[in-house]
Amino acid sequence: MLSRSMFFLALAATSTATFADTVWMKNGDRLTGTIRVFDGGKLVLQTEYGGTIPLDWKKVATLESDRELLIKQGDLDGERAKSLRRAEDGKVILANGEAPKEVELASIEQIMKPKPLVEDLTWTGNVDLALDYKRAEKDTDDYDVNFKTKARHGRWRHNASGEFNREFTDDEKTTDNWEAEYALDRFITDKFFWQGRGEYKRDKIEDLERQRTLGTGPGYQFWDDELGAFSLAGLVNRSDYQFANGAEENFYAISMKWDYNRYLVGKTVELFTSGEVGRPLDNTADYALDAEAGLRYKLTDWASLNMKAEKDQVSGARENLDETRYTVGFGVGW
Repeated sequence: MLSRSMFFLALAATSTATFADTVWMKNGDRLTGTIRVFDGGKLVLQTEYGGTIPLDWKKVATLESDRELLIKQGDLDGERAKSLRRAEDGKVILANGEAPKEVELASIEQIMKPKPLVEDLTWTGNVDLALDYKRAEKDTDDYDVNFKTKARHGRWRHNASGEFNREFTDDEKTTDNWEAEYALDRFITDKFFWQGRGEYKRDKIEDLERQRTLGTGPGYQFWDDELGAFSLAGLVNRSDYQFANGAEENFYAISMKWDYNRYLVGKTVELFTSGEVGRPLDNTADYALDAEAGLRYKLTDWASLNMKAEKDQVSGARENLDETRYTVGFGVGW
């Protein structure tokens, strides 16, 4: 019985070691874990002893893995490797049966687990829910739901977001609005992209009932990896405002959009902010601002607590708008 137990323990240990990925660094260190992704100059290694570790790709000597991985050496040039084998410094062997191939690490742009349909698709997003019930001199019920998602394939990136807000005070509706936005980015280089976007906002309480915006312009991606992303885009927009009294305003504007998030404390805390500030070209309004900022604390790999502040302001128009909201809630991410 003892020898049989020792046999199975040895077998389990061998199996665990077999499926562990190994990275050799140029300074002689050897790290084991699971390769999550390589993108943006960072190889992300998930370890049992240190959590998620981003490694500088220029400091990696070679690596190996027994898992099937997608190796991209260009925007359209991707190859499924059944496994990776250690090679001399600065190289790695893509093992594919009888035809292994040795490639330079410097030629590799991305490493990721291949997807079932679109191999190089990366899809991230989150849905946040906040509910607030207050029973006092004035009863308040507040509901807030928002989502944000990105999907990238090759040179294309799809961005979608939306939000729904509703609030009752003593059974009287005091807030009732929703918004949705879709943007399509085409990367010209690894950093520069061109964006086209459409946005619609509907408010059943405020004087500014509807906002419709179409825009296009250049953008720059400072970084986008497992630890966060930061991008800026300058747009020329066509906006249509419709007010509760039937008045309308149509104008062209220039704006700056930003989107930033960063994981801290071993990816347990996420700092994020996004928004847009713009000014009409014909001076029909002073400026318009739509922004949010907040924190997420990860409870599990998919669940999180979040707190967020939102600002929606239009100044100098026929009817001004100035709303600030603070929410605390629960969310899921992927």
